[in-house]
Amino acid sequence: MKKNAYIDSRGHVYAYGEFYPSDFSPFAYNESIAQEFFPLTQAEAETQKLKWSNAEEKTYHITKNSADLPQSIKDTDDSILREVVACEHKGSCSQQCSTAFRIIPQELSLYRKMSFALPRLCPNCRHYERLKRSNPVKLFHRRCTCAGAESRNGVYQNAVEHVHAADHCPNEFETSFAPERPEIVYCAECYQSEVA
Repeated sequence: MKKNAYIDSRGHVYAYGEFYPSDFSPFAYNESIAQEFFPLTQAEAETQKLKWSNAEEKTYHITKNSADLPQSIKDTDDSILREVVACEHKGSCSQQCSTAFRIIPQELSLYRKMSFALPRLCPNCRHYERLKRSNPVKLFHRRCTCAGAESRNGVYQNAVEHVHAADHCPNEFETSFAPERPEIVYCAECYQSEVA
């Protein structure tokens, strides 16, 4: 493979031991999980000579607008199972919006059990909204925020004395929580001292 390396459509050379090029993927970029973690627009993907799939236009006979859904699950009867609900985004987002959705019986049962209101977004939009709230696929070098008897920002009071006593914890580590985030991030030792 070193003598006869593969050269993809972008001109990258793939020799022995390298991961497969995107040319070999049966899926377009926006159909893969790569779109979730490294989002690109169609223009950006085409500039990088990546495959892109335009979703086929679907026409739904919408019977209920998301704004007309009851605010409480207690006010929802089983007739919602026959409705086609318009997504609140109406396809105007970049989240592969399906523009409409239905509530299935198992889903309605779960919402009733958990006392959750009905969703206003289609499943694709809900999925991308959840991804926005998750930590990035990146690690940051951090120092433990334990400052002895409390957290460095003074918000949390330690329940027990830690190994480092009244001094700042000297431990450093990698975490997915960025340094500018407001969460208190303790090292494994300080965390175990607090919860064990």
